[in-house]
Amino acid sequence: MLQVIIKLIGVILILIGVIMIYDARILSKRFFGFGDQNQASNGLKILGFVIAIMGGLILYFI
Repeated sequence: MLQVIIKLIGVILILIGVIMIYDARILSKRFFGFGDQNQASNGLKILGFVIAIMGGLILYFI
């Protein structure tokens, strides 16, 4: 049962990471108000990639 919960958490992390990569510009416009939106969207894409990799590693090793 614990293994299923951990795998579900991994899938959710992958989903959040992919959504952050795909909608980075929309999220940066909504949450950040400073002028340089390219840096904010690049930061969100990098963060989404790292989160997706963490979720993938959880699925791979568990």
